[in-house]
Amino acid sequence: MTKKFNVKGPCVPHKHYMVDISSRLEKMKSLVENEDYFVINRGRQYGKTTTLVQLGNLLANEYTVILLSFQGLGSSSFEHEATFCKKFLENIDLHLEQTSKSKDNLISWKNDDVVDFDLLSRHITKMCRHKNVVLMIDEVDRASNYRVFLDFLGILRNKFILRNVGQDFTFQSVILAGVYDIKNIKFRMIQEGKYTLTSGERSNDSPWNIAENFDEEMAFSAVEIAGMLADYELDHQTGMEVNEIAEEIYSYTSGYPFLVSRVCQYIHEKLEKNWLKASILEAVTLITEEPQPNTLFDDLFKNIRNQQSLSDFLYEILMEGKVYKYSQGNEVIEQGLRYAFIRILDRNICIHNKIFEIIITAYFINEERIEKKKLVGNIVDVDVVNGDQFNIELFFEKFNTHYQKHYSHRDENFIEREAAFLFLFFLQPYLNGKGTFHLESKPNLATGKRMDVVITYGNELYIIELKIWRGAKYHEKAHQQLLDYMAKQGVAKGYLLTFDFRQKKEVKQEWIQVDGKEILEVQV
Repeated sequence: MTKKFNVKGPCVPHKHYMVDISSRLEKMKSLVENEDYFVINRGRQYGKTTTLVQLGNLLANEYTVILLSFQGLGSSSFEHEATFCKKFLENIDLHLEQTSKSKDNLISWKNDDVVDFDLLSRHITKMCRHKNVVLMIDEVDRASNYRVFLDFLGILRNKFILRNVGQDFTFQSVILAGVYDIKNIKFRMIQEGKYTLTSGERSNDSPWNIAENFDEEMAFSAVEIAGMLADYELDHQTGMEVNEIAEEIYSYTSGYPFLVSRVCQYIHEKLEKNWLKASILEAVTLITEEPQPNTLFDDLFKNIRNQQSLSDFLYEILMEGKVYKYSQGNEVIEQGLRYAFIRILDRNICIHNKIFEIIITAYFINEERIEKKKLVGNIVDVDVVNGDQFNIELFFEKFNTHYQKHYSHRDENFIEREAAFLFLFFLQPYLNGKGTFHLESKPNLATGKRMDVVITYGNELYIIELKIWRGAKYHEKAHQQLLDYMAKQGVAKGYLLTFDFRQKKEVKQEWIQVDGKEILEVQV
């Protein structure tokens, strides 16, 4: 069977090109051996199901492994204890029948007499007394709105405690996987009006506070991506520079499992196995401009539309260049981390990856374009873009002309909020279908520190630093900041766009030489 890159459902080693996750599996196995209960909370399509399946395979020789998913259970399964108990035991039997190599010693878990949680607890004791059983439940979010599920977790928690003091038998380990933090499920249900406290019960009493968090990184590293590509190269002999391509894929995806596989899939299936850096950009462009968003992007847009505080937070990071330090207990930050829209880098909050930066920025720009908040049309000057050529000097001239006509009278407060957005708003139509951009956002423009816009068009990389005029001293620092980033990216030319609010300002566009490098200075 010919392997392929998979973006739908769990990956299977003999069918799909996969990153080697054996080190993570071994760490999970150690938790199981230690009789720990733990949770895997990660964003959508982050490899949770694949990880559970592979872990089940690793444990199968030493344990009875039960892997369930709540994805397919209807809401009626969670209405009453009796219904839940019946469905739970039926699904255990179904899984064991489907995965058992021998039917001769297969013991049924089904028991029609189990109609409440007290009886279910006794039944679990009986079934686990002489066997080491590991229970894994995927897609637990499906059950997270139902009190019955909380009561079920309470039963498992009580049995865990009794087992540890030698007074009960229960599952060797229980592993729950989903997007939301199961430990906080009761508090969230109380907030949403789906759970009413009984007399003496506290809102912060978690039914799952016995569980560990699996905090190991599940995003792929560049080295891990290279291992997958090396496996691919053995089959296809494309001549790719494996490590270089892996680094480039990582630079756009930050190792987000779905995005890594999607980029590889597009190069393999749509770009004739042309494994070059330019092909990675082309794949990214195809992914970010798909007519119908994939399920990951669709979920991202849904959360941005439905959660205004999260939307505002992402807007401030991307469009205003604001910097937030990570701190525990901040609901919006925890929300962004839960969905994997953001990550923590040197204790600073940043957008998880460049692809997310591209699509979220485009979302905000298009929202404002629809509402006509900016005086920018969709007309693209063909002299600026011609095939694979992007005339950036002419583009700056067009932008300057537009800015002087519509915005030169605005004050500094306007620009502190709008400068970067206005520039990107003007830029976006020129890149449509041929190029893309992402933001290296640093502190707010008002601080005098940088916000870099990195444009990729064809085989060219354009690094543009946006600044507000704060005097000659800061302007010289801007040159050095730009040169440092140019060196990092390996380009010989850079671009500095400065917004100047002095009454006697100088509007200009000229090339200068700084430390042997060329910088196009544009002042508006």
